[in-house]
Amino acid sequence: MGTITLQNIRQSEGLMEALVPLKSKLEEKLNLKEYKAENKPISISNNLLQRLTLSAGLSLSNKRAIGEVEKVVISKTGLRIHETTFSRFDLQDTWSALLKFRYNHLDIDWSSASFKSRIINYEMLQGLSFLMTNDNLDNWLNVSASSLAKSHSTIPFLNLTIGSYEDDIPANLNLNGRNIPNTQILIAGATGSGKSNLLAVLMSEIRGLTVESAYPVNFLFFDYKGEFSDPSNRHWFSFFEIDENSILDPIKSPLPFSPFKDFSGRTQNEINLYASEMANALCAIDNARISANMSNRLSEAVINAYRRTENRPITFELILESYQNLQTDKDRQKDDSVKSVLKQLIRNNLFAEVDTINLISDSYIVKMDSFPKDGPLAKAIVFFIISKLNTIYETLPKQAVSDECVEIRHFTIIDEAHYMLDFDNKPLRDLIAVGRNKGLSIILATQNMDSYKSKYFDFYANAQYPLIMKQQSITDSVIKDLFGVSGYEFNEIKEAISSLSLGELIIKDPTAIALGMGKKFKKIKTSHLI
Repeated sequence: MGTITLQNIRQSEGLMEALVPLKSKLEEKLNLKEYKAENKPISISNNLLQRLTLSAGLSLSNKRAIGEVEKVVISKTGLRIHETTFSRFDLQDTWSALLKFRYNHLDIDWSSASFKSRIINYEMLQGLSFLMTNDNLDNWLNVSASSLAKSHSTIPFLNLTIGSYEDDIPANLNLNGRNIPNTQILIAGATGSGKSNLLAVLMSEIRGLTVESAYPVNFLFFDYKGEFSDPSNRHWFSFFEIDENSILDPIKSPLPFSPFKDFSGRTQNEINLYASEMANALCAIDNARISANMSNRLSEAVINAYRRTENRPITFELILESYQNLQTDKDRQKDDSVKSVLKQLIRNNLFAEVDTINLISDSYIVKMDSFPKDGPLAKAIVFFIISKLNTIYETLPKQAVSDECVEIRHFTIIDEAHYMLDFDNKPLRDLIAVGRNKGLSIILATQNMDSYKSKYFDFYANAQYPLIMKQQSITDSVIKDLFGVSGYEFNEIKEAISSLSLGELIIKDPTAIALGMGKKFKKIKTSHLI
């Protein structure tokens, strides 16, 4: 037979949890006790752990028995081992040869994905047991592998496996193929529909496929419910290839960057435009009703604040002081809508005055559950962070391109995004508009499809993948616009949405839509991760 294909390999039950002790032991051996602020400890990726245990397992010369392999319980959640685990260093042929060598005395149907999965997991688990025994790990680490130390700079293909269609066929989302117009993902699902798990699966896939490459994809996740930043859920971090340093909690300390642009060497017109945008934003995040005079005064206050810093980043304190200086003595003693918003931002000390991190060079989870979801502070945090991301993206070159795909640098992920869609959120629109030219993607999750039909921006029209989960209510016009259907087809889709169970979703079927025949949607059962 030819090379054994190592695709669609399912994880065994509890595989990732079983690998945690090995991960801790390896990182303890490889890392120093302390690091300076600009340096970070080494973190071992899940792919590397799986590859290491598979290598160790296949190195053992014990005779394999079908009965032992059949004892391996494959996870029912649909989680798969990333193909990059086997494709790294172009070792597919080597893995195939080793598997055939170790099982040459047995009649194995290598075309069976389920039995092949059991064999791979069996080898990993026996390799794990070997490495955790006595000094075996130390001896293993001392073996020279310099021949594998070549650089791999291929752009990773982000073909995310998020679950399965009927008959256990893998359901994939191609995010960065050359023929994919954009990478935005929209999720709509009511409370209890499995939305959080879907977000976790997407983040796990994105990180797992790229973390070992020269083009790792990082993410910034706004955790409105506090699930992902909850200390009791820290074991989730291994799924996303992050550690506790990835949590940004504005309650404990200011977010480690300035939310304002640096206009050093820039024109006054740029500052003037920015001042107008900032004035509109400060009012919109608190739904403040202000007069034209107040709006103009706030814009002028931003401009004056930049004059005082000689065009370097300003602060909310400077804006407030400049605003009050433009008022009469009598009005200066009174609070108005503008000063109320500014004082809330100052009092809560949400942002630092200087940047000590780069938001796209690592992955971060912003803990948001301490703030009322629809309140001005939560909106300010998201608004100004997205504005900061736009500033960073402006300085980036166009992303790299290969024959197969394009580079993606970063994902911005907003759970409960409807709170950021009910006003004219220019930074969010700008972030989407930058699109593939700079290698950004965005994932928005809301409870209802209606939220994406904002009067300020049509998010559905700009999204490659709307993922529809169970809804509390279904608006006919949204379904008709999204799927381009009417009559029987419309009723079929509406019924499909209303009958979705926990963890299920429907997605547009572009082939059926293009051909004008067949169902315009497919149903997916999401892999269960958290």
